[in-house]
Amino acid sequence: MESREEQVIVSLLDKDPELKKYYEEHQQLEKKLAEFQHRHHLSAEEEMEMKRIQKLKLVGKDKIMEILGKYRQDGRTQ
Repeated sequence: MESREEQVIVSLLDKDPELKKYYEEHQQLEKKLAEFQHRHHLSAEEEMEMKRIQKLKLVGKDKIMEILGKYRQDGRTQ
């Protein structure tokens, strides 16, 4: 996510529980991916898990952007 988008999202977290859920999940998945990416070698199972996490992260980001888009459409953000 871009820094500006993330600032807007963070400003809306207290107002939107659904957005907060997806954002926190996105952050957790980001941490898990970072753990995999710091390893020199991954087993086949770890590779599959990393790909699964990447897909979940993308789905979550799409949801976050969809919610953010609704706020922008309503004129509640810049």
